[in-house]
Amino acid sequence: MDPKEEIEKLRELIKYHDYRYYVLDSPEISDEEYDKLFKKLKELEEKYPQFITPDSPTQRVGGKPLEKFGPIKHKSPMLSLDNVFEEEEMQEFDAKIKRFLNSNEDLEYVGEPKLDGLSIELIYQNGLLTAAATRGDGITGEDVTQNVKTIKSIPLSVKEKSEFRVRGEVIMYIKDFIELNEIRKKNGEALFANPRNAAAGSLRQLDPSITASRKLNAFFYYLVDYSALKFDSHYETLQFLKDLGFKVNNEIKIINGVEEAIKYHSYLEQKRESLPYEIDGAVFKLNKLELWKILGETSRSPRWAVAFKFSPRTAKTVIKDIQVNVGRTGTITPVAILEPVKIGGVTVSRATLHNEDEIKKKDIRIGDTVVVQRAGDVIPDIIKVDLERRPPNTVPFKMPEFCPVCHSKTVRLIDEAFVRCVNVNCPARIEESFKYFVSKAGMDIKGLGDKIVKKLIETGKVKSLADIYKLKKEDFLELPNFKDKSATNLVNAINNSRKRELWRFIAALGIQGVGEYTAKLLANHFKSINRIMDAKIEELTEIKGIGPETAESIYSFFSNDSNRKLINDLIEAGVEIIEETTEDLRNKPLNGLTFVITGTFKNYRREELKSLIENYGGKVVGSVSRNTDYLLVGEDPGSKLDKGRELNIKTLTEEEFLKLISK
Repeated sequence: MDPKEEIEKLRELIKYHDYRYYVLDSPEISDEEYDKLFKKLKELEEKYPQFITPDSPTQRVGGKPLEKFGPIKHKSPMLSLDNVFEEEEMQEFDAKIKRFLNSNEDLEYVGEPKLDGLSIELIYQNGLLTAAATRGDGITGEDVTQNVKTIKSIPLSVKEKSEFRVRGEVIMYIKDFIELNEIRKKNGEALFANPRNAAAGSLRQLDPSITASRKLNAFFYYLVDYSALKFDSHYETLQFLKDLGFKVNNEIKIINGVEEAIKYHSYLEQKRESLPYEIDGAVFKLNKLELWKILGETSRSPRWAVAFKFSPRTAKTVIKDIQVNVGRTGTITPVAILEPVKIGGVTVSRATLHNEDEIKKKDIRIGDTVVVQRAGDVIPDIIKVDLERRPPNTVPFKMPEFCPVCHSKTVRLIDEAFVRCVNVNCPARIEESFKYFVSKAGMDIKGLGDKIVKKLIETGKVKSLADIYKLKKEDFLELPNFKDKSATNLVNAINNSRKRELWRFIAALGIQGVGEYTAKLLANHFKSINRIMDAKIEELTEIKGIGPETAESIYSFFSNDSNRKLINDLIEAGVEIIEETTEDLRNKPLNGLTFVITGTFKNYRREELKSLIENYGGKVVGSVSRNTDYLLVGEDPGSKLDKGRELNIKTLTEEEFLKLISK
């Protein structure tokens, strides 16, 4: 037989058996027979290396260990799902959609198990797996392509040649998790707490050979580019993925109406313990893709899907103490200190008590035996007190009348559930603001941890965030346990953090409701700190993903003279904000122009056109007004074209737009 032909036949045979074993869980040959086939293919490829292809089973593990993971930007955000925990909440989710659609008919959902793993996005081009990224912050993920290729349930090549993206969950089966921990125990290595941690830790190994040695698996549940491939329903996309060789969960089912959804949730909860992998709820997505477009998304989650979580796992333990923490906004939060107890593989020693009303409602006291749950299997929470085991002489807990840090009188406003310290100069508030500013979510000053921040504040070496950039080596040497090298390293770390991207600088400011995601939205839209500082509420709410409350918070922050002074002080102290300057913007062909997009286009999706406009200095808004400069019109435009004609707004075809940006 011709060597090339033999190699191709062996590849197809091995791919078939991989699919039977890893996707269908139904092998047709023994491990020994499989190993013989694989060995023969490897020998032939070594003899005829000119016939090796990227999708060969022998190429799943290759390459040197990485120094770090590179970034991959998602074309569309990888959003989280909203959670519901009770039947009434699920019914309200369903009713809310019906109100939005002005319909009383039962909605058709696709129900599926909510896998407890690590989200992943794969990119296929010309039939080959070319890239894989973790969720990351939802906008940019880590490039784990080499590691993902080691997972045998993931196809390296598919018959579909058009480019598409597919999302799913990397998991570890429970039996493989137990086996891995047994090996680690024998080797004296730290044990993984649960299968999810094991899967995440395995996928994020810099050496792909280590990932390959762990038995990872993956299920897929979302075809991102459904419009390009002409599907009407989500269920159709799942069948399409299944036909391509992706592992799609067998428990997925079409659901008619919310009552059937609730029954499906109960069915999965009962079946939970018998499944070979961990799940923590059921996910429901509207089946009709047309409704996905109509309902859209918030900055955090799609409106057309929800996760109905299972009843949390619980355990009993004793409250040793109740402490209060003061946050950077002055909120005083009570926290229960517990006798350590294991819940779902995680040791819990603290639990949130939320607020004063919650403590009174449950009558929680120091010394009580309580039932603790991991709400959503994550956050420890006390759900009830075992009154029969209450010790004598316990007393009701009272929130402090005075701040435990600055001793100012605390305040509880009529419309708030929280007790607050309103002293803006409270050391705890200042301290928490400093901690956040220097943290990885902020300016990312490596080595400047909480204890050092506390000492700098206590000794008066820093009173403003800008003072951090005035610190010298001598300042650190005056602190306990500091030597020349550690002081030098910290000064270097501070200097290295002076140059920061606009979005990271915004995130570091700690504006209420503004995390990394919203900071990136602001930076991408306005391009400069001055434009953000001067933005009106109306401009802020025009940005998709920023709601009225967040817009109000951003506007209020930058309207405050002290906050504006802080930003100027930081710049004067040597902080360099990487942004597109006025000169950069002036040189862009769409600088200062406002666009509205309507219809469908031949070569670009609407979000791609939006990105192009913004990259060339323009701005995209959702509705036509007299302030609109251009209406970009595709096929089947809506009422925006009529409105544009009424206002004599200039229109552009796709071709005219491309000429405009190429000038």
